[in-house]
Amino acid sequence: MELADGTLDAAVMSDPLIRATVEQCGTGLVWVGADGAIISANPCFVGWAGRPARGSAGHGAGPGSGLISRPLLSVLDLGGWEWPSVWASLHDEGALPGAGTIRAPRAEPVPVDLHWQLLTGFSEPIAFCQMQGFEERERANAIARLQQDVLELVAAGRSLKLVLDFLCRQVETCAPEVICSVLLLEDGRSLRHAAAPSLPAAFSAAIDGVQIGPSVGSCGTAAWRGAPVEVSDIATDPLWTDYRHLALSQGLAACWSHPIKGRDARVLGTFALYYREAHGATAFHRRMLEACVHLCALAIEHDRARAEINRLAFYDTLTGLPNRQLLKDRATAALALAGRTRQPVTLMFLDLDRFKMINDSLGHAAGDRLLVEAATRLTRLFPDGDTLARLGGDEFVALLPGCDAAHASLVAERILAALSQPLIVGDLTLTPTASIGIAVHPDDGLDFDTLLRQADAAMYRAKQAGRNRCHFYRRDMNEQAVRRLEMEAALREALDRGEFTLNFQPQIRLESRRLYRVEALIRWTHPRWGAVSPVEFIPLAEECGLIDRIDSWVLESSVAQLARWRAAGVTVPGVAVNMSPVRFAHGDLVEQVRQVLAAAQVPPGDLTLEITERLMMTEEVGVHDALDALNDLGVMLSIDDFGTGYSSLSYLKRFPVGELKIDRSFVKELDIDAANRPLVRAMIQIGQSLGLTVVAEGVERETQSRMLKADGCCMGQGYHYARPMDPDAFVDWLRVWDAQVAEQDKQNCASPDCGFGP
Repeated sequence: MELADGTLDAAVMSDPLIRATVEQCGTGLVWVGADGAIISANPCFVGWAGRPARGSAGHGAGPGSGLISRPLLSVLDLGGWEWPSVWASLHDEGALPGAGTIRAPRAEPVPVDLHWQLLTGFSEPIAFCQMQGFEERERANAIARLQQDVLELVAAGRSLKLVLDFLCRQVETCAPEVICSVLLLEDGRSLRHAAAPSLPAAFSAAIDGVQIGPSVGSCGTAAWRGAPVEVSDIATDPLWTDYRHLALSQGLAACWSHPIKGRDARVLGTFALYYREAHGATAFHRRMLEACVHLCALAIEHDRARAEINRLAFYDTLTGLPNRQLLKDRATAALALAGRTRQPVTLMFLDLDRFKMINDSLGHAAGDRLLVEAATRLTRLFPDGDTLARLGGDEFVALLPGCDAAHASLVAERILAALSQPLIVGDLTLTPTASIGIAVHPDDGLDFDTLLRQADAAMYRAKQAGRNRCHFYRRDMNEQAVRRLEMEAALREALDRGEFTLNFQPQIRLESRRLYRVEALIRWTHPRWGAVSPVEFIPLAEECGLIDRIDSWVLESSVAQLARWRAAGVTVPGVAVNMSPVRFAHGDLVEQVRQVLAAAQVPPGDLTLEITERLMMTEEVGVHDALDALNDLGVMLSIDDFGTGYSSLSYLKRFPVGELKIDRSFVKELDIDAANRPLVRAMIQIGQSLGLTVVAEGVERETQSRMLKADGCCMGQGYHYARPMDPDAFVDWLRVWDAQVAEQDKQNCASPDCGFGP
């Protein structure tokens, strides 16, 4: 045995027994330095390599020279591995399993099994490799080792590309006469390059993306058939007609391809063995390929499962956008970098306007479509480096590293413009809008949670200012956010504490001036805040899921009050109750109405449920059934705030509506703005033509009352007649009102315009 220097002699070979073992064993042994050059080798390895240990001139590494100081990889083929990668793996992993091929001059290649070890205790670490040759009968063991090595890589979480590349290289080491290729099937149509370390690059590039079919070479046909395709001579096989010249020009003469199938028998890709000479696969190749196909399937499905887990953990399932966790991870990294570079970071909190109304009225399918379309439009506005995430519901957040307040304002304008493009949902054309809140690091916060909270507060300010706009964060917004949280908590306790009461506002027959009905209006008096406006707490109740309980309480209390008045001899023709669209989404409304009426012994015809135009737009069968069932029960259905919702009027004849209520915004300036009267007259005529009762809201002056009566409106409601009152005050008002009407009747007022207020 030859040595490069005396170091190994002294440390390893001083014992005669050890020396004899190393020199006489049938295992190839080689010692290699950090630079990849051979330091020493035993006679077995020298014989396999077909070169003397030392060249005639001493140390050279040129043609005909010896092994010492020659790069190991000039003698040992590791399937394309570079020595720095081998050395790094020995340091990082502690071992490098696998196989190689010793290529000797004018001799057949010698396939060997490799066992690496890093030796320490010397001036510099030394790589030590033991090599065992194997024959055909031993190749089954090589396949088993290949399987174990690949499974270990999969279990260690290595990338699919690395696993498949390693598999191909090891197969080519075990069988140097073949070239391996793995292609993945994309969208069930196209084959994409996954691994082919030894296949000519020009060939790989040419077939990347090829469409599978009945005669698309070996791989394209195997994927199409879902069965192996063996072509022993590419030059003559018709399956290769369109690709023959390409393959032959790259020195490829034969190809056997096998489809890779998942557990559901679906084709995932192909594994192929190419040959440089025209011939079929050997028995060993068939056994090896069968094992490799299963390994590929396992690796591909494991990679896809891992990707799916990652998607579920970090991405929104509806829109495909990053979720809150991924947003927070990216924001934390961006803020850490900004802290060092003193660059701004902007967080934009975006909430779609009136999304809950659309979702409740038109159904969840329509809501989902709006969310997906909004996500698509928004994604186009943000370049790489920015992050658009969906937090849930209709809330989106954009992270913009390096973006200052001025640029954020421009981005917000583009967002509002992009969202405002009309969107067709069913028979309706919607125009989405959004409210945007903006917070900028470092002025508004140093961490993600703080910036998100500030941007959220700014977004609510944008909503309060009228929606479809953006607002930057200001410090006083925190006070509003705190109040909103406090109000939500108080609202949850208000019912149990008896803080809600009902007021009743009369609806008057314009012709006779008699009471037509009363509308029940909820009021909330908080112990600390005093009277809280319904405009403030009703939307909050809808957002936090309390509107069902409130609607149920209003219904039960209103009908019970009507029964108490009648029991006391007070004549009240009926009561109207507002009902949120959310309440109709549940299947128990009709039964509750039936039970409430029965308990109070109030006829169904004396109850009116006021609903919005938005509810009529829904395509949910359950809502339609509830409306029909209420009508069959005898309950009147009234469209509240008519004229402010959707332009389609087809629902008026499709659904059992009995009444229209003209919104107060049209009546408010009826006697001042001449443009309002034609609109109001048209609404009255629509109601008349469909046989519906028409009620005008917001009547404040006698002139308005007379104009409505002249145009054919039946009923009026507003401050001109009476403000909302508690039950006792209403009884007092009614006594005075009836007396005035009776006195007026006695005077036998002949003019239809005769009238007065209380």
